[in-house]
Amino acid sequence: MTVSTREMIEGDEHERLSPRAAFSDATRGRERPLVPDPYRTEYQRDRDRIIHSKAFRRLMHKTQVFLAPEGDHYRTRLTHTLEVSQIARSVARALRLNEDLTEAIALGHDLGHTPFGHVGEDALTACYAEIRDRWPDVPSAYHHNVQSLRVIEVLEYEGSGLNLTWEVRDGVLNHTGDGRPATLEGAIVRIADRIAYVNHDIDDALRAGVLAEDELPVEATDVLGHSHAARIRTMVQDMIASSDRSDEIAMSAPVWDAMMALRAFLFERVYLSPRAKIEEPKAFGVVHALFRHYLDSPGSLPAEYRPATPGVLPQCVTDYIAGMTDRYAIRDYEARFVPVSWRM
Repeated sequence: MTVSTREMIEGDEHERLSPRAAFSDATRGRERPLVPDPYRTEYQRDRDRIIHSKAFRRLMHKTQVFLAPEGDHYRTRLTHTLEVSQIARSVARALRLNEDLTEAIALGHDLGHTPFGHVGEDALTACYAEIRDRWPDVPSAYHHNVQSLRVIEVLEYEGSGLNLTWEVRDGVLNHTGDGRPATLEGAIVRIADRIAYVNHDIDDALRAGVLAEDELPVEATDVLGHSHAARIRTMVQDMIASSDRSDEIAMSAPVWDAMMALRAFLFERVYLSPRAKIEEPKAFGVVHALFRHYLDSPGSLPAEYRPATPGVLPQCVTDYIAGMTDRYAIRDYEARFVPVSWRM
């Protein structure tokens, strides 16, 4: 009997990877079983499905931190995703865990992010609070990890979902929040996400003139390094060393504490700074106004987002708005609320 390329890759995993790894041929499967691919493992197949999805392509036009940045080198949600993937793959490879599963989780982890970064999430959360008396089942807050899973399970492929494996869906849902990933590969992505955004948000803040290198807290940089590359190298190497021969993925206490000190510094000096927040009220207003418009006029939603029953209307509106890119949301807002003669 001829052995397929996929079977050879699966056999190689058992020879090469750690016993702690999530093996492709031991996946808990998909909600809808598929005929095995002759050339790709299940996790490789998931990675390809994510990359070819519309939600993944839209990430290139979604804000990371700075709204409407002037310059070509600021991160978007897509470049953040690619940096998380690169960091996570490096760690998984060094620990002999399943690199394909790690990559798939990393590439899918932010598919549910709103336009305008976290200010879009804040606007949707505010909208939920305003309508809870009429729709008591709306969530207490918008969570992009929950929406990422919804994109994967429901919204992509014209409503049939991407039909990914259980392990990828678990990793995407639990890359942030109170839950914990069931696989070590998912745990890698959870920490790699923080490593990526702490480092690239500092880099973008330096480029924007919001920070200078000598303003970073020395108690953190003395541990992690005094350059972008040095800090990433320290965190990644420490994560590998701390997780080797361990039952969990972790960083050493000094490096973890230094990273969290940088994160706290970013909240104080960047995320909440006037330079980063100057456009936020406008962005908040765009999302808020669009949500209220579509809630009041569901017939103006695209046909694929119109609710089958009134009770699911807030979720349908959320699905449509959360999927928008920054520039699409602005154009839609202008079409709804700005007189034609006033538009640029």
